[in-house]
Amino acid sequence: MLTTEELPRIQAALGEMDLDGWLLFDFHGVNPVALGMLQLEGMVTRRIFVYVPRRGMPVAITHAIEQGPWRRWPASWGRVVYSGWRELESALATLVSGHRIAMEYSPGDAVPYVDRVPAGVIEMVRQAGAVVVTSGELISRFFAVWDAGNRAAHRRAAEAIRAIAYEAFAMAGAWTNRDEALTEHAVQSWIAARIGRAGLEFGNAPIVAIGPNAANPHYGPTADGSSAIRRGDVLLIDLWGREPGQPFADQTWMGVLGTPDSRTVAVWEAVRDARDAAIAALRDRTATGGVVRGADIDDASRGVIESRGYGQYFTHRTGHSIDPHEIHGSGPNIDNLETREERALIPGVGFSIEPGVYIPNTLGVRSEVNGLIEDRGILITPAEYQRDLLVVGG
Repeated sequence: MLTTEELPRIQAALGEMDLDGWLLFDFHGVNPVALGMLQLEGMVTRRIFVYVPRRGMPVAITHAIEQGPWRRWPASWGRVVYSGWRELESALATLVSGHRIAMEYSPGDAVPYVDRVPAGVIEMVRQAGAVVVTSGELISRFFAVWDAGNRAAHRRAAEAIRAIAYEAFAMAGAWTNRDEALTEHAVQSWIAARIGRAGLEFGNAPIVAIGPNAANPHYGPTADGSSAIRRGDVLLIDLWGREPGQPFADQTWMGVLGTPDSRTVAVWEAVRDARDAAIAALRDRTATGGVVRGADIDDASRGVIESRGYGQYFTHRTGHSIDPHEIHGSGPNIDNLETREERALIPGVGFSIEPGVYIPNTLGVRSEVNGLIEDRGILITPAEYQRDLLVVGG
C-alpha cells in the first residue's frame, strides 16, 4: 500500500530505476494495482491519478463529487480537485511534464497482467509531456510481495488443501466398490464444502476431471454435464483456497482408480519431472543470489516435456503469479510461452509451478505446487508434494 511508512522505500526504488515518479491511474476498477496500492474506501466512479514523485510528497487528482474516499489521504500530501476534463488535463501536465514516469503499461502487451492502463490514457500522459515506461518491477516490489503474515497464512492453507485432496481421492477410491456411480460434479461439490468448513475461501469451484475431460485444462463439471468416475479412470483434482485476505494455496493432484497403464505413467513422469526441473532451477539460481527470471524457469520445465516427446501438448505457461490479492496475480509469472515475462523473481514473490500435458480427448495430466522466493532460497508448498501417482480403489 501507498502509506507514509512505505513512501521512502518506493521513492528509493524510483531513484534506483532512474525514474522521476510512479503515476497510478484508475477508472471503474480497470487497474487493480492502483486500487490495491491506494485502498480507497467508498464509491469512485471518475478518473483518478496519483503521482508518487521520486522526491517530495504524492499528489492525488480527484473528482469534486468523490472526496469521501480520500478521507484517509495524509494531510501533508497534495490533492487536486477537478470537475471538468480541462482541469484534469491541466493538473496532470503540471505534475508529469518533462518527467520519466512508470505506469501500469507493458510495451507491446508483453505481460498483460501489467498492461492495465488504457491506451488513450497513455496517450494523454504522453501529450502532457511525460515519458512513460512500464511499472512492472515496481509492481513486483510493492504490490506482489508477501509479508511474514502472508507466508504463514499461505502455509496453513497449503496444508489444509493438501489434506482435502487426499481425502477426496480416498473417497473416490472407496466409491468404486459401490453400485452407484460417483460423478465429477459430486466430488467437486464435496471438495468445495470441505474447503468452506476449513475456513478457507475459494471463489470459483475446484476442477475435478477424469482423463479425457482433464485434457481440457479449464474443464469444469456441472450438475447436468459431468462424467462418472469409474474403476480404471485417471483423475485430476485441482483445488485452491485461502484464509480471508491472504494469498491462495493452489494445487493439482493426480490419481488413478486402479492400476495405471504404461502411457499414463509415462505422461505423469514427464510432468512430474518438468515440475521438479523448475524447482531445481529455482533452488540453484536463488542459492547464489543471482537474478532469476520467470521465463528461464519456464524454459527449464518445458524442456523436460519436449524431450519426452510431449511438447506440443504443453499448451500453457509453467506457472502464474500468486500475489497477496489474487490467485492469478500481477507479479512475475513462470512464463516464456504465453507472454514475454522478463521480470525478476525477487524475494517475497509467490507463484504456481504447474506443467501439464493435454492429449485431446484422451488424457490430461498436471502437477501443481506453489513457490515463494526467499533470501537465497525458495519455499515450496505443500511441504510434502506429490512424487508418484496416487493409486486408489484398486
